[in-house]
Amino acid sequence: MILISGATGGIGGEICRLLAQAQTPFRAMVRRPAQVDALRDKGMDAVLGDFDRPESLPAAMHGVDTMFLITPPTQRQFEQEIAAIDAAGQAGVRRIVKLSASDANVRSTVPWARTHARIDHHLRASGIAWTILKPTAFMQNFLWFKDPIRKGFLPQVAGNGSVSWVDTRDVARVAAAVLREDGHARATYFLTGPDTFDMQAAAERLGEVTGRKVRYLDLPNPLFAALLRVTGNSRWMTKGLVVQFADVVAGHHDIDPTFEIERLTGTPPHDFAAFLRDHRDQFVGSFKGKQAQAA
Repeated sequence: MILISGATGGIGGEICRLLAQAQTPFRAMVRRPAQVDALRDKGMDAVLGDFDRPESLPAAMHGVDTMFLITPPTQRQFEQEIAAIDAAGQAGVRRIVKLSASDANVRSTVPWARTHARIDHHLRASGIAWTILKPTAFMQNFLWFKDPIRKGFLPQVAGNGSVSWVDTRDVARVAAAVLREDGHARATYFLTGPDTFDMQAAAERLGEVTGRKVRYLDLPNPLFAALLRVTGNSRWMTKGLVVQFADVVAGHHDIDPTFEIERLTGTPPHDFAAFLRDHRDQFVGSFKGKQAQAA
């Protein structure tokens, strides 16, 4: 049995969809009874489990052979994933496929990159067979800025640094394949999109898809931080994002394309233009509405 944590999230939910499509038995773990009911209504096996309540994990992991481990980047991430790994070991889980990050490093100034590295070390020392997936930044993160993009601006602090952005749908495809197959023990896979580009190129591609000019604004760090705070990010998340883009990306520390997604799944990853076409309505929503009113 495969246990999928984060089953209502973008990556976890897509993994569940892919496993169901392949008729692979799995169990979705969620934190609220209403989520269990909703997944069961879709014909999925679902169970309650909360990494913040380790006592809930033995029942969720009963009979589980393989687990997909993912948690959102929060200040509780280290404690949550350590609890999950330790509970998995006690429950007899044979293998863990963990979502990490391409920039994971124990000395990183990006808080979740540092946390992922520490968790990765703990997993590798746990005695459980492991596979670690290390994606680059997600293309879906551009949706955070859909409102300014609708107004013709892409705000960032990335200078002319480039990123091999990856679509979360492709990360999920790799995870689903690795979960179904043997032969991935003690493997670390760096997952990227098919090319690398800077924010100026991103703005140009946004313009091509939306049908109007989008200008890249390379903001001062404090102004970008203020924008992140206004859009609902915590102080902790805001500080980490500023460091990630103003230091890691602007400093040209991202990795080049690896082509692991195609090697592992047999299908090339989505390029940025394909991602933008698939999400075009979210980037042009209000603009399209104004056009309709004018007509």
